[in-house]
Amino acid sequence: MRTAALLVTFALFLSLGKAQSHEFWINPLNYQVDDGNIVASLRVGQEFSGVAASYLPRNFVRFDVIVGDAVSPVAGRMGDNPALDISGVPDGLAIIVHETTVNRLTYDEWDRFLGFAEHKDFPDIEARHDARGLPREGFRESYIRYAKSLVAVGNGEGNDRIVGLLTEIVAGANPYTDELDGSMPVQVFHDGAPRAGAQLELFDRAPDGSVTITLYRADETGQATLPVQPGHEYLVDAVTLIEDEASVEDGPVWRSLWASLTFSVPE
Repeated sequence: MRTAALLVTFALFLSLGKAQSHEFWINPLNYQVDDGNIVASLRVGQEFSGVAASYLPRNFVRFDVIVGDAVSPVAGRMGDNPALDISGVPDGLAIIVHETTVNRLTYDEWDRFLGFAEHKDFPDIEARHDARGLPREGFRESYIRYAKSLVAVGNGEGNDRIVGLLTEIVAGANPYTDELDGSMPVQVFHDGAPRAGAQLELFDRAPDGSVTITLYRADETGQATLPVQPGHEYLVDAVTLIEDEASVEDGPVWRSLWASLTFSVPE
């Protein structure tokens, strides 16, 4: 895969204030397990730090663990936190998949929506919004989160792949078995097709707990190569913003689709 162009560092967009957004990701307790037991939290927050959400079936439409050709729905108890605590997972690369239900929010401040859209790389949003004759306050956005996480069970052998989410990030290498040489290839998809030019936000947590955030651009095939280091944990995020056809009176006029992928690189 081609090396992606670095767009901007975290230090630069710290000054954006309202532009920062809340990511959603799967946070395994351990990214490598030998006994087939996987424990993972669902987190919402900023800068790779956030609160853990409980297991609530009304909040998701899909929650699976995939190993090879086997797809196992996560069957938890109402209110479990961590949301995932399962045993008996066979050896291989486990792909944890989570898709939320549709959520909605109302924008009463134009700058808040504009900051979010600019941060997530939609610089033409003002022109698009005005061209539709939409008001700049009191309008709604709907959003859906599509999260994946890679966990090595036993030998950890296997590969990430498209798992049928509307938007998703696919790792082009197995971080637990492949020689990464300091980089991880990824590809962004939307509706099963590569998403050309997508912006990827990379959250890098070092062993000392410090987090570095950088932005990258995928090429025309949706591919990018991200820098990684042994002993670090990673969250990759990409957002798609599309028009909802409803009128302001009927419902949301924008829909954001959030894709995330978490993994770690062994020391």
